[in-house]
Amino acid sequence: MPKSATDVMNEIILAAVTDAIEALKAASKGMPNSLLRDINAIHPNVAYADLPAELRAAITQSVRSAFNRLLKEGYTVAEGSAAPVRSPAQRPPGDQRRTPRSGPRPPRPSRPRGPGKR
Repeated sequence: MPKSATDVMNEIILAAVTDAIEALKAASKGMPNSLLRDINAIHPNVAYADLPAELRAAITQSVRSAFNRLLKEGYTVAEGSAAPVRSPAQRPPGDQRRTPRSGPRPPRPSRPRGPGKR
């Protein structure tokens, strides 16, 4: 029975996290203080270049193996963005979404306000 995309992605992410932890351990060379420093340096705004070389290599390898695994499981991996952006002319009939205006929005007329309102 083929696996769902969710199951495949869970396995891929678990393997990537495990590989990243092992890479951090290898980068610290058995020094607990160094390992803690490297872990504490990881935050939401960290740049890829700021990571230890071993961790960068593990991430690169994990990405390659993830794409290969997805292809092997029969999923399609496309180049570019995941969802192509459609222009208004390409929308299916019956799609009533508003199209963006061209140019600046005209000023709103002022409404009279009651007493005590600003």
